[in-house]
Amino acid sequence: MIVSFQMYDRPETAPVYDRLWQATRNALGYGPAKVTRDSDLWHTWQNPDLLIAQTCGLPFRSRLKDRVTLIGTPDPGLPGLPPGQYHSLIVVHRDAPARSFADLAGLRFAYNEAGSQSGWAALAAHAALHDIPLGPLLPTGSHAASARAVADGGADAAALDRLTWHLLEAFEPFAGSLRVIARTQPTPALPLITALGRDPAPLRTALSAAISVLSPAERTLIGFQRLVAIPDAEYFAIPLPPVPPTAR
Repeated sequence: MIVSFQMYDRPETAPVYDRLWQATRNALGYGPAKVTRDSDLWHTWQNPDLLIAQTCGLPFRSRLKDRVTLIGTPDPGLPGLPPGQYHSLIVVHRDAPARSFADLAGLRFAYNEAGSQSGWAALAAHAALHDIPLGPLLPTGSHAASARAVADGGADAAALDRLTWHLLEAFEPFAGSLRVIARTQPTPALPLITALGRDPAPLRTALSAAISVLSPAERTLIGFQRLVAIPDAEYFAIPLPPVPPTAR
């Protein structure tokens, strides 16, 4: 069996995920001894041995649709947003002259990958909503790399999900050279999934019990305040984004 929490896994959050899993395993009464790390995400998400993993909303409603089972959605507990919702922040260099998203028309945007809700889909939807053309696109492979590209001058702006931004602010000194210029519309946060055909109910119960064992600071750090029931259809109702030119 496989358990994976790779979406926000970093040295500072890893011990919390380990505690979350051990408490979940104790409640379940079974499961692997350790959390799987550094595995290929698509292999993990589509593996028939998958017990629990966190994925992104865009893969869930595209390639993973009807291929996995939704367990529930962790509520990040972000101020001003409904339970279980998150959004992206558009960041620029703190010394950039831009004061609004419109000022970024035609400028260079960094994004982590074409399969990311927060890094690409939210950005594309925000640009379309405000009729602002995006300039050249720089794929970076990760949110942290996108943020660093803006800090280093390799890109003018990037979209980062709000929890990632909080982690960067807390643990990456270069984040101090960035500032938030805009916020995208909220969408359901990153869902927890299990293999297709596996009963999610006992997993949901065990995870909920495990979350309650974590301290308030730990729950805030990893964005697991509680599990909320967001229907699959709410994810599937969000339109798929266009493929970025650099990914074609």
